[in-house]
Amino acid sequence: MHILAIDTALELCSACVATEAADGSVDLLAQESMTLARGHAEALLPLVERVMARFEAGFEGLSRVAVTVGPGSYTGLRVGLSAARAVGLAAGIPVVGVTTLSALLAPQLALNGDGLIAAAIDARHGAVYLQAMSAGDGIVVPPTHLRLEEAADRLGAGPVTLVGSGAALLAAVLRARGIAVDVAGAGGPDIAWVASLGLVADPAQALPRPMYLRGADAQPQDHARIARR
Repeated sequence: MHILAIDTALELCSACVATEAADGSVDLLAQESMTLARGHAEALLPLVERVMARFEAGFEGLSRVAVTVGPGSYTGLRVGLSAARAVGLAAGIPVVGVTTLSALLAPQLALNGDGLIAAAIDARHGAVYLQAMSAGDGIVVPPTHLRLEEAADRLGAGPVTLVGSGAALLAAVLRARGIAVDVAGAGGPDIAWVASLGLVADPAQALPRPMYLRGADAQPQDHARIARR
């Protein structure tokens, strides 16, 4: 099975083509990533074209598409989901969604499955998107939007390994409480892990729908009318 994986949820614009090896590992056949504060819409399709040009079988050789579904940037998520759905429709193949938090957690669980691992994405305004789990206990904190102090409360007495763009912020709160913390990474998800999770996802369950976890910052006016003084 060959998969095209796409990630535009945060400040990375990434894509890769991967396949599952006989031993269950994932072989990357082509990949490219760039860091962008904005401009994912302009960058993604040319990036995907460059990646696919290095895959000899082309779009016809793909079996499915995986895309990060959030939490993350509203604009970034829409860009990635639109591109993934378009490729899936054109190629007649399923599209699966991979949460950004799962893609951040997966490599840490593979390295340190016995301890508590938490993915924290900076949600601005003193809050994070948080998910925590361990191999022994499974999901300890489901994907949630929390204030930093609330997130620290949910993680308990530690120790904990943190990863993601909100890891340093949450680590500071935990350390102030005397809790042992290891920050394993502060960037976005590795596109290879997006592909790996996409390869094992069930297309009937892992739908390519955005996971926002909180409402938009901009709210509509009451009954679409400006309040009069």
